[in-house]
Amino acid sequence: MARGQQAEQQRSDRDEQPEFLERLVGINRVAKVVKGGRRFGFAALVIVGDGKGRVGHGHAKAREVPEAIKKATEQAKRKMIRVPLRDGRTIHHDVKGRHGAGRVLLRSAPKGTGIIAGGPMRAVFEALGIQDVVAKALGSNNPYSMVNATFAALEAMQSPRHVAARRNKKIGDVVSGREEGRDAPASAAQNEADDE
Repeated sequence: MARGQQAEQQRSDRDEQPEFLERLVGINRVAKVVKGGRRFGFAALVIVGDGKGRVGHGHAKAREVPEAIKKATEQAKRKMIRVPLRDGRTIHHDVKGRHGAGRVLLRSAPKGTGIIAGGPMRAVFEALGIQDVVAKALGSNNPYSMVNATFAALEAMQSPRHVAARRNKKIGDVVSGREEGRDAPASAAQNEADDE
């Protein structure tokens, strides 16, 4: 008896510890054709995140809506990925993602921009904890394709720390090289103006 209570206590502690944000993106009514006719059920698409750089998505079917949502949420929690964020509010660099006919473009944005994205992509960014981003769906507007394309883009995201480690350089070398590249055209124009 004590062992059962202990296991239940551990289970409830595990469920309570990480406070996840859950976003229901879509519910579809689906049908399975069987010998006696059609059996109707529901499919749910759910986004789950901790608001601090971890996010996951899940898709599940069941005979009732709450059961489908619960199954999708559990699947999303199992499939969470970690995304590096700049200053804890935006993405490090512009990136494209693709899944089937769904194509998305994600761009980093200055502070105060907010989340400029539609439908399913907004749910992903809110669950992830991104505060400033500009996103555009270029292909299909099917929620499943958009969510999968957004996750493909987020998985392709690389932080300066990761790039520096891969190149055996210091983070300052990677970041300063990027900023010097941006300043170079302005300085070249300045030199031309000085010559005249």
